[in-house]
Amino acid sequence: MSLLPSSIARRAFLARSGVSLGGMALTSLLESSGRGGLAAAATVGGVDPQRQLGLPHFPPRAKRIIWLYMAGGMTHLDTFDHKPKLAELHGKPMPESVTAGQQIAQLQGRELTCFAPQHPFKQWGKSGQSIAEIWPELGSRCADDLCIVRSLHTDAINHDPAHTFMNTGTMNAGRPAMGSWLLYGLGAESVSLPGFVVMVSTGGFGQKQPIASRQWHSGFLPGQYQGVEFRSTGDPVLYARSPGGVSLERQRDVVDAVRQLDQLADQRLHDPEITTRINQYELAFRMQTSVPELMDVSNEPKHIFDLYGTTGGDGSFASNCLLARRLAERGVRFIQLYHRDWDHHGSVKTHSAGTAAEVDRGAAALLTDLKQRGMLDDTIVVFGSEFGRTPMAQGNGRDHHLAGFTMWFAGGGFRPGFSYGATDDLGYHAVEDRVSVHDVHATLLHQMGIDHARFTYKFQGLDSKLTGVEEARVVRELLS
Repeated sequence: MSLLPSSIARRAFLARSGVSLGGMALTSLLESSGRGGLAAAATVGGVDPQRQLGLPHFPPRAKRIIWLYMAGGMTHLDTFDHKPKLAELHGKPMPESVTAGQQIAQLQGRELTCFAPQHPFKQWGKSGQSIAEIWPELGSRCADDLCIVRSLHTDAINHDPAHTFMNTGTMNAGRPAMGSWLLYGLGAESVSLPGFVVMVSTGGFGQKQPIASRQWHSGFLPGQYQGVEFRSTGDPVLYARSPGGVSLERQRDVVDAVRQLDQLADQRLHDPEITTRINQYELAFRMQTSVPELMDVSNEPKHIFDLYGTTGGDGSFASNCLLARRLAERGVRFIQLYHRDWDHHGSVKTHSAGTAAEVDRGAAALLTDLKQRGMLDDTIVVFGSEFGRTPMAQGNGRDHHLAGFTMWFAGGGFRPGFSYGATDDLGYHAVEDRVSVHDVHATLLHQMGIDHARFTYKFQGLDSKLTGVEEARVVRELLS
């Protein structure tokens, strides 16, 4: 192959070889096969990020993260943050002392009235965690595994910038997602699956929150660290199957030939994205075997299907939770499951109960399944939204809210059966042991063996970080 003219275009070569360009390039599959896999995949421009940055900085407590992302702004007041005082003031004017000068979304300039919690709460488990009754599976099965943080606050009042801030640490589009940062710093454990996988589910309640693919983009990091979206039904990755009449042996020959052509180009151009593309061709080839095996859940025992309430492949959140466990078993570093139904500007009572029912069993099953396999010890499960909802009424719904909301964590060294922080009596402001989005990122990185202050990438002359330039802290009180 070294005698081939370097001017031969890869597109023309692939077309003449009878192999689908889309099937080979899989341009969305920008993820490294990682450390421990192909040698080229562990370097960027000849530099090993793990060695250069001295990563991990200390022994990690966790190997992977599964982020259950409740897109749309889950109402903390009707789910995990009980406010009896708000119930007492239902229908009365919201005290101006609470809302004066505060950033409000659609209710700005309107009469503000208190809106009571719409569901009863109870104490669950030996730890007595206070959780609404619309979470029967999480409450009864998993309350003693949850580390609930009720004092989150964020910087963004509208969905898209709030998603971007939660995922990348900034409201500016074009920055790397947390999963991309982790892949850059730690590499991937799997050589046949992406190290950062995203799946999206939709139910029948609330407004359907749009989720842009830039929420899992690699930003200014090399493209091989970008997340890969798997579709929840049908072929999880388009064009992963070989065209009819093309054997794996022929496909292997084409991958090898394209790699050699790319290496010739790299010798002339020294472009790190060429190395990225070589790695992605290799990963795409391996995924032609690994992805069908991943999606074939027929070998799962009946008690697992009963646990999740699905036999898989139906596009539900529960089905994606089952796939998340299978991805985690196969070494995927960062798995993010979006459920798009939490935007409840109206009918919050009905819609919060309905949406909780769509995710309750799957989330509880995932925790139970990981725990019974001994995987919860080194897997962090995160559950939460981009922001919360207002204690003021928007008709019979709630508006966007950034000043206080709830998330929970489980596994990976987080304290089980523990509650931390609080909002005020009306659920408006996070007032006790406040936790920022940057604090969340710093704490998750810490559990993965990374000091967030030292974890940087040079971009436009600056040492950029996931946790930004503002002060961030590891919330050690959450850790066991």
